[in-house]
Amino acid sequence: MISRVRYRMRRPRRSRAPKAAAIAGLAALAGVIGVGGWAAHDRQAGPEHAELTSTPKITKVSLPAPPAPPALQEKIEQLAERYREPVGIAITDVSARWTAQVAGDEVFPQQSVSKLWVALAVMHAVDRGQLRLDQPVTLTKEDRSVFYQPITAKIRGPNGYATSVYELLKYQLTESDNAANDKLIAEVGGGEAVSRVMAEKGLEGLGRGETERDLQTRAAGLTWKPEYGLTWVWKAAREELPETVRDQALEAYLANPGDGAKPAAITNALAALHRGELLSPQSTEAMLDLMAQCRTGSSRLRAGLPSGWSIAHKTGTGPDWRGASVGINDVGLITAPDGRTYAVAVMLRQTRHPVGARQALMQAVARAVVDYWRTTPKGLSVPDRRVASLGSAPETAR
Repeated sequence: MISRVRYRMRRPRRSRAPKAAAIAGLAALAGVIGVGGWAAHDRQAGPEHAELTSTPKITKVSLPAPPAPPALQEKIEQLAERYREPVGIAITDVSARWTAQVAGDEVFPQQSVSKLWVALAVMHAVDRGQLRLDQPVTLTKEDRSVFYQPITAKIRGPNGYATSVYELLKYQLTESDNAANDKLIAEVGGGEAVSRVMAEKGLEGLGRGETERDLQTRAAGLTWKPEYGLTWVWKAAREELPETVRDQALEAYLANPGDGAKPAAITNALAALHRGELLSPQSTEAMLDLMAQCRTGSSRLRAGLPSGWSIAHKTGTGPDWRGASVGINDVGLITAPDGRTYAVAVMLRQTRHPVGARQALMQAVARAVVDYWRTTPKGLSVPDRRVASLGSAPETAR
C-alpha cells in the first residue's frame, strides 16, 4: 500500500506597502524577467471566442549558481587525487544550488544509476494519467533480462507473474532489478520515450533510455537473445567469446557509453527532483521514498554518514574484466539533521583498486559533506521532504 502524504500550503502574507509601491515593484520585476503581453485563452472552438486574461507571460531567467565553498572543493580534489584513477565527484546544495565538482562535466558510465531516469519517466506517465501505480502488469519468461533480476524467480507456469507498476518500481529502485527495469521501459513506450521525458524536463547529460539487456550484451560483445535471460546461458555465451572481442566491445563502451552521464548533471537533476520541479508532490514523494529504501551499496555513501543523517540513493555496478571493474557508482540525496539536503555523485569509470578502497572513497566524500555542514551556519535550509533514516542493509550487486 502506498502511503499518502498531505501537504499544507501557507497563505502568503499581504503586503502593507502602498499600492503605488507594489505597482512600481512589479514594473521593476517585469523589466528584469520580461513580460510578454497578455495570454489569450480559447474557451470555445474558434478564435472569435478567445478572451484576454490578466495573466502575463513571464520569461524565466536562470540566475548563475553561487560558487562552491572553497574548503569543500579543495577537499574533494584531494580525495580524487589520492585515488589515482579517473574519478567523477559532484556535490550540489539543493537549496543554495552551488556545485562542488571534480570532472563533473566528464561522461562516466552510469550502469544501474540510469534506473533513476526510467523511474522518473514512469512517475511522469503517472502524473499524466498514462499509467497508474496500481496498474496490473504480467511478467513472463520473455521479460527476463541479464545479471541481477530477483523478481524473475516469481515467474512460474505459462501465465507468468501478476505484478503492478509500483512493485516493479520497488524492485527496480530498491533491489536494482534489471528485469523490472526493462519491463518498466516497455510500459512507458520504450527507451526513446524515456529519453523524450528527460529532454522535456530539460535534463541533459544523463545518457539515453536503453534496456539493461541491450546495454549489457553489447558491452560484452554479444547481441541480445531471449535465451540469455537464463543466467547460465548468458555466462556460457560470454565465456565462448574470444578475449579480443570482449576487449574491443568494452573499449567501445567506455569510449562512448550509451548510459554515459555527467556527475554534475546527475546531482543537478536530483536536486531539481527534491525541490519538486520535475514531478507532482505525490510522485516526488513516492520516488524519494523508494530511493530511501535502496538496499544496495550499504558500504558506499551510506556508510560515511553519522547518526541523524539520512540518504535516498541509487548505485551502479558494472562488469569485471581483466582485473578491473566498470561503472562503480553511488549517487543520491543526503540530508542533515537540520533538513539541509545535498545531492551527491561519486562515479568510477574503470577501477583496479580493491572493493574496500572504492567504498572508502565514497565514504570519504560523504564525510566531506558532513564536515562542511558542521562548519556552516545552521538554519539556512528550507523544509525538506522526508527520507528514511539510516539502517543496515546487505551489499547487493548492481
